[in-house]
Amino acid sequence: MISSFRVSELQVLLGFAGRNRSGRKHELLLRTLHLLKNGCSRAVQVKIKDLYRQRFPKTIDASLPDLASIKTTFFSTEGSVCVVNSDLSLSLSHSSDSELSSRDWVVESGTEPRMTLQQQQQQQQQAPLIPPVHPDVLMKSLPFYDVLDVLIKPSSLGASTVQRYHQEKTFIFALTPQQVREVCISRDFLPGGRRDYMVQIQLRFCLSETSCLQEDNYPNSLCIKVNGKLFPLPGYAPPPKNGVEQKRPGRPLNITSLVRLSSAVPNQITVTWAPEIGKTYSMSVYLVRQLTSPLLLQRLRMKGIRNPDHSRALIKEKLTADPDSEIATTSLRVSLMCPLGKMRLTVPCRAVTCSHLQCFDAALYLQMNEKKPTWICPVCDKKAAYESLIIDG
Repeated sequence: MISSFRVSELQVLLGFAGRNRSGRKHELLLRTLHLLKNGCSRAVQVKIKDLYRQRFPKTIDASLPDLASIKTTFFSTEGSVCVVNSDLSLSLSHSSDSELSSRDWVVESGTEPRMTLQQQQQQQQQAPLIPPVHPDVLMKSLPFYDVLDVLIKPSSLGASTVQRYHQEKTFIFALTPQQVREVCISRDFLPGGRRDYMVQIQLRFCLSETSCLQEDNYPNSLCIKVNGKLFPLPGYAPPPKNGVEQKRPGRPLNITSLVRLSSAVPNQITVTWAPEIGKTYSMSVYLVRQLTSPLLLQRLRMKGIRNPDHSRALIKEKLTADPDSEIATTSLRVSLMCPLGKMRLTVPCRAVTCSHLQCFDAALYLQMNEKKPTWICPVCDKKAAYESLIIDG
């Protein structure tokens, strides 16, 4: 909500909270976010909702209480009184710094009887379920990236109770001076005069599913703006069958080129998407270091080489006659040529999940996945993730 405020609204909010109101917009925004991070009072939270409701009267989430139409008095156990009037102005007496806790306050509204804590809890249980702001989503690690820092932890995009074709949500993050320095010194000039950063700001989307590790997955009709500029998304994959809706292949997005590399100015990401029934998505932002295929090959070598005895045992097992089978294996043919590059194997490897003897060249396999990460075994067409690769001794 705060990220959508103008200078006037930020000044009103800071003045209400008793903070300094002077300065440029990004300074006011950082000051307001700092106020939120340190835990603001319920009074300030009500004021934020009020300002947001005035700015976007039609888009406010229907799940928020309609405070504008009631006059409510809160009584605390310490005797201080807080009145929320019909114009949403809020006054505290006796204890201006006290925070409003749902445990210590009883609500009176008009001529309605007092509502007990138990009744409030029952009302909350009947309210529509709202997805958590930060679900416990864990994303699959990407072999070609080392995560240096989490800039925005997985945050639910959620589906609003307002029925609309498109939803929109804005996120704010700021870089520390150390993070800015790491990105800037990692700039590398590539062939053709292009320049790229080896330390990048990476944006990822996935389903808000906590039962297992999640792969990159985009919501429908996704549109991303970084600091007001449109970010181009990867193209659509060819549809597998006629009549099947085209979907973009999920992959991490490098938004470094549109990010303000400054610790003084915050960055804003605006996401627009089409909600799907029964599906909620999460968005996260990371500071990552991009790795190369030679470095991954070096790490694979450091993991160790599988003992030749293991392959010998596997050969014996395949050549042992199965009493239940009428057909016996009398020979095994294995090529010394890599199925990828059609050249002699230099670093023979396969996945521990593969049951075949045939190997492929680790260097070529990593180079291929560096260009287009599929992680499919070229021999048996099954998943052969980087973590499961082993060099055959």
